[in-house]
Amino acid sequence: MPNRSVIPFGPQHPVLPEPVHLDLVLKDEIVEEAIPSIGFIHRGLEKLVKKRDYKQYTYIAERVCGICSCGHGLGYCLAVEQVMNVEVPDRAKYLRTIWMEMSRVHSHLLWLGLLGDAMGFESLHMESWRLREKILDMFDETTGGRIIHSVNQVGGVQRDMDFAMLNGILHAVDDIEREMKPIVRTFLHDYSVQTRLKGVGILSADEAVSLGAVGPMLRASGVDYDARKLGVCAYGDLEFEPAVSKDGDSFARCEVRLNEIFQSFSLIRQAINKIPQGDINVPVKGNPEGEAFIRIEQPRGEAVYYVKGDGSKYLDRFRLRTPTTSNIPPMVSLLKGSQLADVPLIILTIDPCISCTER
Repeated sequence: MPNRSVIPFGPQHPVLPEPVHLDLVLKDEIVEEAIPSIGFIHRGLEKLVKKRDYKQYTYIAERVCGICSCGHGLGYCLAVEQVMNVEVPDRAKYLRTIWMEMSRVHSHLLWLGLLGDAMGFESLHMESWRLREKILDMFDETTGGRIIHSVNQVGGVQRDMDFAMLNGILHAVDDIEREMKPIVRTFLHDYSVQTRLKGVGILSADEAVSLGAVGPMLRASGVDYDARKLGVCAYGDLEFEPAVSKDGDSFARCEVRLNEIFQSFSLIRQAINKIPQGDINVPVKGNPEGEAFIRIEQPRGEAVYYVKGDGSKYLDRFRLRTPTTSNIPPMVSLLKGSQLADVPLIILTIDPCISCTER
């Protein structure tokens, strides 16, 4: 009879960038069950709405996660603006869109570097992070911060971009795209990459929908859904189609993210070419009373922001459902039946963000 054993995977593991903790039930080298432990770095951020007023809380929301900080600040502001019936100027909507797509490229390049490092491709790791530095430099120039940007506010944005900045972004995007193409081509056609990722960790379209997968994990299983198509910010004025793959395996999830990088370049160009003149924010008076929820497409997938106000300057409730929260059930399902040696790469192709999940 094969031997069964339970081994801990994480929270400190040389391959994992964040403290994922799983108890793996093994039969020889095959995973029979994966039991996640949630809350290792819980910080109680949602409770802070009772101690910081709704305008100050924008800065708390950004600090849910450094990688996704731009989106968290945006999602929170959109929800409060909906409660207070605040109409944001069109220029602010375009600026928010540009920063969100820069954030998506930054996140995907970070993920690609970590995946390359896990597979032993140190040159891929260094090249990805070298290109990511150019995105962070663009953030630094346009917002004053590389990771935490603090540009979103209820009613619009705090900083504008002049012609020189916008033109500089266009040139930087062209340079990064030119350097990315051979990297992506080499990665996707490498024999070792295909051997390690193709046919591994398969998630069917039906499973993806029933288990609540979101983002690249959902689209890699052939489901054509992207929250950006809802038209939040300036996305309704831009032309794009969600990046989709039908194989549903680890390779497909990588392919979708890499295609999304080039898609983001296109969206940034469109937004810069169409950005209107005008104000970047409007005065906001009064306090939020009522409730609303907003869906946006973070780099890792759809995130849901819920706020409830009682008419005071302190919100009664703030709730956030992050993409990784949704992707943990399908991740656990994927691991069943996989080889123990494949577990780290399967988890990395899902690109979990534990800081977002354990708020």
